[in-house]
Amino acid sequence: MTQRKYSVESIGARIDGFLGPLLASAGFELRYKISDADAGEGDFETPDLLVIFSGPDVDTLLANRAELLLALEQVTMEMLRFGSDEHSRLSFDANDYRLLRIEELRLSAQTAAERVKRTGTPFRFNPMNSRERRVIHLALRGETAVRSESAGAGPGRQVVVYPAGMASLPDVPYVPEPRRDGPGERRGAPRPRGRR
Repeated sequence: MTQRKYSVESIGARIDGFLGPLLASAGFELRYKISDADAGEGDFETPDLLVIFSGPDVDTLLANRAELLLALEQVTMEMLRFGSDEHSRLSFDANDYRLLRIEELRLSAQTAAERVKRTGTPFRFNPMNSRERRVIHLALRGETAVRSESAGAGPGRQVVVYPAGMASLPDVPYVPEPRRDGPGERRGAPRPRGRR
């Protein structure tokens, strides 16, 4: 367990002074509560501080895999000048998104481990942030037949699950598949026009 470094008393006012005006100027109808996290609250995430959002615009925060929620968390950590080793000390959440996402990642890790054991072939997850990669690694820490490691760089960093005795594969840059609007159409491609 990591020792608490931050508290509401030490940095709560700075977080509030940053988030309040930011959310107001953006026109969001959101409320938030900043609180000290319970010690030992979870095995996968052990933040010092929690910022829990509520209000009519929570769905906007959670759209696209909580893209806006995670962006707000990131810019708040930048404002606080947290180093990369401190990112796990602050957690933003709404509607228990974090808890549900951790459970989803934990189940995905177990499914990947079973697949690797069955096939003997490495499994490569889609890119994810450092917190989510950590959840995958922690979920697999008790497995003796497989091992996990992070591969790639920047936003393309992924977790790869290997059979325990297999050497690591060379890093392959992540190339996302093109997004499609509909069957056979790439996003942004001109749509066929019918006769009028």
